Amino acid sequence: MILGGDIGGTKANLGLFDVQGGALTRVAHKRYVSAEHAGLREVVADFLGQTGAKITAASFGIAGPVLDNRVQASNMPWLVDGAQMAEFLSLSRVHLLNDLQATAYGIGVLAPADLETLASGDAISKATRAVIAAGTGLGESVLFWDGTQHLAMPSEAGHSDFAPSTDQQADLWKFLKARNKFVFQELILSGRGFQHIHAFLNPSVKHPGFDDHTIDPAVEITQLALAGQCPVCVSTLDLWIEIYGSEAGNLALRAVARGGIYVAGGIAVKVLPKLKDGRFVAAARAKAKTGGFAIETVPISVVLDEECPLKGAAYAAWKGL
Repeated sequence: MILGGDIGGTKANLGLFDVQGGALTRVAHKRYVSAEHAGLREVVADFLGQTGAKITAASFGIAGPVLDNRVQASNMPWLVDGAQMAEFLSLSRVHLLNDLQATAYGIGVLAPADLETLASGDAISKATRAVIAAGTGLGESVLFWDGTQHLAMPSEAGHSDFAPSTDQQADLWKFLKARNKFVFQELILSGRGFQHIHAFLNPSVKHPGFDDHTIDPAVEITQLALAGQCPVCVSTLDLWIEIYGSEAGNLALRAVARGGIYVAGGIAVKVLPKLKDGRFVAAARAKAKTGGFAIETVPISVVLDEECPLKGAAYAAWKGL
């Protein structure tokens, strides 16, 4: 039995998988609130105690940089050590992945119905793919073809500098720079980014979640925007989508991602109607021309299956990646 995990600042998803007919099949699953637990070992012990399963392989995708198979998780105080987890699970090895590595591996096991096409193109199957996901933070990964299979490369691109591409975005950079030492991508392209943009556009308009910590302002802003109930929220979501699309296009250029751009993460599914209105695609493709690589030919898809990173972690454990 294979144990997979998708571990982030908000939630910890665990799943048991079996291999049936040459494919992974999930047989058990549980979602934990990360802040309610002391660490990964605690939630794994609880999960396995309920299932009684004997584990033969395990891998976990964790939000944060994995160094020497150890990771200090981002946005929460968990320190996870792969060697210690392997000892706890009586395995020779437990591979820790960056959460976007896990998501990238999950792309390969999704069904066509798990993807929503934003822009068609000429995808090359044995070519690099770009994966970007905004949620509690911003993650990016590149799936490169090594000659026999796609391998996922981790990154900490969410902490790279935000580069504005319009006058309005330049003004946003100045607004954020006056309040932060660094203006990095994740400061905007994450859940917290919505309130930053909203304050930039009109600081006089406030909503209950801005002062009440029991209400998520990101959910509040996006819901009001999608319903058209607050003009500032509508403009906030439009600008956020524009910046998100631009960064997705930047990633595709850096990686020469002829295999496609894949937009994952919890926010994408929740704001899908706005992602489909053309603004995201236009921003992704508004790039300086290159000699032989036309970004207009790169297909862009949204990952609808929010268990993609969980499935990817299980896939990595199954294949020993």
